[in-house]
Amino acid sequence: MRALELGTTGELRERLNALVLAGRKTATTGLLAEYVEETEGLEFVGERLALLDNGGDPVATVEITSVALAPFGAVTWAHAAAEGEGDRSLEEWRAGHRRFWAAIGTPVDEDTPLVCLRFRLTTPPSDTDRR
Repeated sequence: MRALELGTTGELRERLNALVLAGRKTATTGLLAEYVEETEGLEFVGERLALLDNGGDPVATVEITSVALAPFGAVTWAHAAAEGEGDRSLEEWRAGHRRFWAAIGTPVDEDTPLVCLRFRLTTPPSDTDRR
């Protein structure tokens, strides 16, 4: 089973994972260039991924429900809102994602290709997952 690591290690990943576990986060967005760089194939509808914590341990399983490629400037409010991070508008989502990607050394523009994933929580954490 492949893994899903949201955000960057630390407080951000903890916050994003908590949103998934609470059912508020059902989407995420990545840079297509990262898939190319890591020679990683795109996720596919029906694929199950282990949601990993900061230590690389699984905390839950999610199932991919949608995979779409879109330039940064074409991401919809429906997708942005499904990320569940509290953005109040598409403009706020764009500004936050621009800051995030610039901070990790990969600034984006309106034409930057993105991978937009939608997912659902299928297996919440259990005692056996934590061993």
